[in-house]
Amino acid sequence: MNGGGVTSSASTAPAETNPPPEPDRPAPERVSPRERRIPYPAVLALLGGALVVAVVVSLAVGSVWLPPTDVAAVLVHQVVPGWVDPGWPATYDTIVLDVRLPRVLLAGIVGAGLSAVGTALQALVRNPLADPYLLGISSGASLGAVAVLVSGAMVLGTLATPMVAAFAGSMVTLVAVYTLASSGGRMTTTRLVLAGVAVSYVLSALADLLLSTAADPHLLSSIRFWTLGSVAGAEWRTLPVPAIVVLLGLAVLLWQARWLNLLVSGEESAGTLGLDVHRFRTGMFVLVSLMTGVMVAVSGSIGFVGLMVPHAVRMLVGADHRRVLPTAALLGATFLILADLAARTVAAPQEIQLGVLTALCGGPFFVWLLRRQARRERALR
Repeated sequence: MNGGGVTSSASTAPAETNPPPEPDRPAPERVSPRERRIPYPAVLALLGGALVVAVVVSLAVGSVWLPPTDVAAVLVHQVVPGWVDPGWPATYDTIVLDVRLPRVLLAGIVGAGLSAVGTALQALVRNPLADPYLLGISSGASLGAVAVLVSGAMVLGTLATPMVAAFAGSMVTLVAVYTLASSGGRMTTTRLVLAGVAVSYVLSALADLLLSTAADPHLLSSIRFWTLGSVAGAEWRTLPVPAIVVLLGLAVLLWQARWLNLLVSGEESAGTLGLDVHRFRTGMFVLVSLMTGVMVAVSGSIGFVGLMVPHAVRMLVGADHRRVLPTAALLGATFLILADLAARTVAAPQEIQLGVLTALCGGPFFVWLLRRQARRERALR
């Protein structure tokens, strides 16, 4: 026994105190995807700089390598004579201005045009898989151009006749695919893709049949190379028409961007707000067919650019067509310029068809997009 008494443990332990209540903290704000995006002016500046770099690199790299600084000096001297001293060899002017620059410009024009057309088609048919190549529009344009090239019926000249024939072929094909996909009920992704693939196969077979009847073997080989997509035949005289058509077409699409936005949200809501959907869609079909026909006439069938670029752009700037269209034009031009650079340098001295390279990039992207679309449709059921 302890004489002094037993001291309880409670008396020796420090008193248990509750921690002071923490002040209320505001819940972390959720940042929307729009707020996480790069500001739109910064996107345009970055893509514009990337386009300039792509042009200079494409002009510098080739069978004869040129210093990029000299390439830039040649271009500056051509635009502002006397601004720089022409200290480069005289052959640089010929290589840059007469051989490579028309090809680079044509690739940029076609890339911008295909991206704008793909963006417009995806809004017009309200389907993310719409593309001039997948819908068979490029095949229809190719068939029209091949028909006049093989027959030799150059009524309007060697440049205008294939363009007119390609426009007619693309217009008829677009109407046929849209009619097939819409008949018998609501148009779905599967119906649209199947209709486009079916029509494309038929038109490609007809084009091959026409080529098999060509008597000139040189003409046959050049047309076959062209049908797979190439800007190797670019000349200064071939640039004005596609450049004007693409620029004017892009301007019209930008002018109609508000209606494209409404059409994506639904035909009923667009009609409620005053849009004549049938008339608007018909006019837009004529415009995208004209742009596709002109581009196919000068570069052949180049696929998947109009599919990949709009989706990549929407991740950067959102779904507003007033922003998507200019951004898609810049990104599409840069992409096709770099793709053409790879086409003429990867297997040098042989040249790979440009359409083959874009298909190698676009095929896996299309499969991924198709699977994502299928998952979304299952989730909505």
